[in-house]
Amino acid sequence: MKLDSLYSRKVGLSLFALLLLVGFGFVIARSGPLAPTKVTTTRVEAGKVSPALFGIGTVEARRSYFIGPTVAGRVQAVHVDVGEQVKAGQLLAEIDPVDLDERLRALDAAHARAASAVAAAKASRTDAVAKKALAELNARRYRELGEKRFVSASAVESKQQELSSAQAAVEASNANLQGAQQEVVRLRADQDGLRQQKDNLRLLAPHDGVVISRDAEAGSTVVAGQAIVRLIEPDSLWLKVRLDQGRSRGLAVGQSAAIVLRSNSSTQLPGKVVRIEPLSDSVTEERITLVAFEQIPAGLTIGEMAEVTVQTAAGQSGLTVPNAAIKQTPQGAAVWKLEDGRPILVAVKLGSASLDGFVQLVAGLASGDEIIVHSERELSEGGHVKIVEQLAGPKK
Repeated sequence: MKLDSLYSRKVGLSLFALLLLVGFGFVIARSGPLAPTKVTTTRVEAGKVSPALFGIGTVEARRSYFIGPTVAGRVQAVHVDVGEQVKAGQLLAEIDPVDLDERLRALDAAHARAASAVAAAKASRTDAVAKKALAELNARRYRELGEKRFVSASAVESKQQELSSAQAAVEASNANLQGAQQEVVRLRADQDGLRQQKDNLRLLAPHDGVVISRDAEAGSTVVAGQAIVRLIEPDSLWLKVRLDQGRSRGLAVGQSAAIVLRSNSSTQLPGKVVRIEPLSDSVTEERITLVAFEQIPAGLTIGEMAEVTVQTAAGQSGLTVPNAAIKQTPQGAAVWKLEDGRPILVAVKLGSASLDGFVQLVAGLASGDEIIVHSERELSEGGHVKIVEQLAGPKK
């Protein structure tokens, strides 16, 4: 009886061990390193690829103005506020002139005195010219008398000397007149310069626009070049867009663009590329492109974000493959193709790509070929694979 019980126990343990071994082998075969790799596949089919670029842009103004003084001073008044529409030539702000008015009055007085000096110099020149004419007449008479020996030679020489003195007096009066006139010109230039300085303290709008910033208030002190008011031309708004350098081949001025503003995500606005900056961002590896609106929407604000899609070429028909199926190798692009249920790596030549995740296939595969799109782990040539509808996501 004891022998039978012992034998049954051994048989039971052996069966249990066998079941464990079989179960372990089954687990290894199904989910262990020897299990086939789960993959999802698709067929190479004909389709249409529309090459496009997508980027995020910011609304900016092509023409903006920083209005400020050319010299340091204290703000006397600011006459406009943020959001106001202004006209060209409208007074925006004023800087305290300090002593400019007094200096102008002093220059006016100096100019009047210089004008009087010019009048005096002209009168002196007139007198010198009259004396010269009289001296010329006397000298000529005495020369004639001297030739007839009615007067002595010394008398003739005396009159000739008077003529020389009169000529020198005329030259001196001419020089005095020129000096007085030049002083008038100098003082007039000083007046014009000082008036220009005073005019520069009245800050005027250079163009019709909208006030977007008021950076100083009355009583505050500003330095030369510091902005007190900032203006933009509302009809010059455009988008500064950043596009991936790696996909920017074919980007050109004049291409159409679709704009979706963050403030109105349900509406697509037409636009076009108007400029491509010659300097790219080497840190983010992006090209900077300026996109203009076909018609600027109402209520557009500076700094608003927008999604921009640029159509870089017309749609192209041909074989297409999902971008996820493409593998980059040292030899170039390749795709895992299934042959007799086993994967092989096939080199392919690719064309344009679209934003919907498909790439134009130029060479390497034929229509109807089955290719692997996703795999749960790295594949190897001729490895075991299992086709599934979709791969399970990571457990949470």
